[in-house]
Amino acid sequence: MKNNLIEYNERTFEDIKHIDEYGNEYWLARELMLALNYKKWEKFNNVINNAKVACEKSNNIVDDHFPQVGKMVSIGSGAKRKQNDYKLSRYACYLIVQNADARKEIVALGQTYFAIQTRKMELTEKEYSKLSEDEKRFYQRDLTRKGNFSLNQTAKKAGVKNFDKFHNAGYKGLYNGETANDIAKRKGLRYREDILDNMGSEELADNLFRIVQTEQKLKRDNIDNENAANKTHYEVGKKIRETIKELGGTMPEDLETPTKSLKELENSKNKKLII
Repeated sequence: MKNNLIEYNERTFEDIKHIDEYGNEYWLARELMLALNYKKWEKFNNVINNAKVACEKSNNIVDDHFPQVGKMVSIGSGAKRKQNDYKLSRYACYLIVQNADARKEIVALGQTYFAIQTRKMELTEKEYSKLSEDEKRFYQRDLTRKGNFSLNQTAKKAGVKNFDKFHNAGYKGLYNGETANDIAKRKGLRYREDILDNMGSEELADNLFRIVQTEQKLKRDNIDNENAANKTHYEVGKKIRETIKELGGTMPEDLETPTKSLKELENSKNKKLII
């Protein structure tokens, strides 16, 4: 059954993929709408608008991923009107399925497909295994930043108002009871210094897994109150911790803290460019 779902997933989204004259792949929003079992453009356009917001908040240029296109369609009696559409990048499709109705089976399949394929496309120029540790850290930090933004949107819809408490629930599960402040103190960080900027690539990957799995579980279980959302975040973090232990991995609190934060590395790069 699982293999059939994967084949259906790939065929569904690969079959509506287009290639432009420059060899760039893209999807048309109205075709994606039908593939995701949306009936009305107005409703799907709301999903697109939410995806645009996520794109902008992730410091990406919206028009690069959601350029508008249109075509003339017949409305009967020989009359025609312009029909608005979007020429979507793979990243735009990824954001759309993340904001679509997760109760639809095809949406869940699309989330898996575009998440995996987007990760692959992000690494086409240089394979992850060939990156230096600092390059891996920058890469994983960018993913956690985008993941946390998306998680916050889902948590808000689930009724979360106290986001510090919500995120600490996840940290407590993953770090054996430690809050974000506890982690910062253990790492010897200054007040309000970002703990994620002071993690190695493996620790960042542990947290990315926590973030992604929590968001999907909130959607999948239709969580609709703050206490349940906090409990879900804690349980996901704890389960990931148990999995690391079962695999013989290093607990996240035992992983080495890098000597330089990502902000320090970024500042060093900028100074070199100025010189």
